[in-house]
Parts: sequence; structure tokens; C-alpha cells
Amino acid sequence: MRLSNKLRNPNRCAPAPAVWRGLYDWYQSQTGQRLQEMEKDVLDNLLPDLFGYHLLYLGHPDQVTHLAASRVSHRMVMNICTDKAHTPDFPECFQAEVHRFPIETDSIDVVVLPHMLEFSRFPHDVLRETERVLIPEGHVVILGFNPFSFWMLWRLVLGWRGHLPWCGAFRSVNRMKDWLALLGFDVVSNRYYFFKPPVKHPSLLNKLGFLERLGQRFWPILGGSYAIVARKRVVTLTPIKPSWKSRKTVVTAGLAEPMSPHQDKENASCE
Repeated sequence: MRLSNKLRNPNRCAPAPAVWRGLYDWYQSQTGQRLQEMEKDVLDNLLPDLFGYHLLYLGHPDQVTHLAASRVSHRMVMNICTDKAHTPDFPECFQAEVHRFPIETDSIDVVVLPHMLEFSRFPHDVLRETERVLIPEGHVVILGFNPFSFWMLWRLVLGWRGHLPWCGAFRSVNRMKDWLALLGFDVVSNRYYFFKPPVKHPSLLNKLGFLERLGQRFWPILGGSYAIVARKRVVTLTPIKPSWKSRKTVVTAGLAEPMSPHQDKENASCE
């Protein structure tokens, strides 16, 4: 049975920057707010172990609170959610396209990508840019939607209609690991979270809170979202030992000839 074009090409969302504004608006819904709270807890657990001088976060400036637990002193937000000038209270904010970082090569210690790869038209370029700006041994934190989860039913029903976030191209953890390995990253850790169905009723969400505990224990791969931490591999050059060959010096002139015993006596008498 052949899959329809809609399922073979799952990314049916609007182009940027409308998709980023729409995703931020979805975060204000009941399900989106619960997901944001959980993702902040996830980052609170991950970021304290990632050190350095410069951290880059892609998203909306209002989400800078997600970086509160980081020990990196210089934190920047690359604002991709609006095409208009935005000057938030957070001063370290600038605008750019998600697949083009206006940052020097090998200059960032930590990059955080919250659901950037599902909705970008150029996900490979986003990862290439991430690899480019990270220093050797730098880290990237990827937050993604899990295609193999309880959210799949909602995605099958609403994704083809262009509803966010269901219209995005959800990719599995194994697929992300393959992409990262090709770019020279080593996966340090990954974890799943949000095992509740994405219902809108807050009372029902509260009642289903026990699913988080059960999911983490019995079916961790069925979480609605996942977090991956990967480290940029250091490219080491293997020194090649030069093949030094000892050369024999050939003297072609001025060689001393051996003397006969008779000549020795003559030389001795001359002294």
C-alpha cells in the first residue's frame, strides 16, 4: 500500500517566519504551556552540566527564561519568530534566519535548538550551521517531537490540515543520531518526556499526570517529545613520521692510500 503524498511529505506548515510565530502562539495554549513547563524542567537538568563562555538559543526572546539554569554567563537569543524589529528587555537578542547564523566559526560553546528541525525548510543547513559555529567539544541541545508517541493520532488527524505543531516533520531519535554522526557529533544523552495525550482541558491533563511517572518507567520511547545532547567531535590529525633514510657520503678525491712496510721505514728515517 502506497503512502499518500501528505504522509510522505509530512511538513505541511507555512513558510518562515509565519511558522515560527504560529508555533509560539501554540505554546500559549493549554497543551503548549504544559509542554513549555516540562521543557524548562528538562533544560534546568541539562544546561548546568554544559560549560563555556557563549550560549546561543534559537527561538522567541520571551523564552529566555528557559536558560536560567545555565552556568554560561553570555547567553544570546537568535529571534526567528518575527520579521519585524524586536527589542526586548533581554539585550543579547538579534534577528536572523534559522538556517543562517550570523556568527563566527568556532565561537559558541552551547547551542539550543527547541523544535527547529521539525519546521525549518532546511533542517540539514540548520545542523551544519550549528556544527560550524560550535567550538570543538561544544554541545548542542535538540528538543524535538517524537513521531512514535501518543501524539501520533493527533498528528495523523490534524497534520495534513496544516495545524501546528502537527504539520511539522517529526523525526525519531535514531534519525537524529544518524544526522549528528554524519556531521561529527557524539551523542552524550537523550531522554523522552510528556507522556500525556495533548488534550486541551487542564483538569484532564492534571488527572493524567500519573502517565509521566509510568511512561518514564515502562515505555520511555513513547514520550511526546525528546531531548538530545550531542558534543562536537574534535578532529585530530594523525602525525605521519617522516621516513628519514641515512645517506652514505661518498668521497671521490683525497683518499689516503695504505703504505707498505718499506715506505714506513723511509718515513721514519726522515724524521
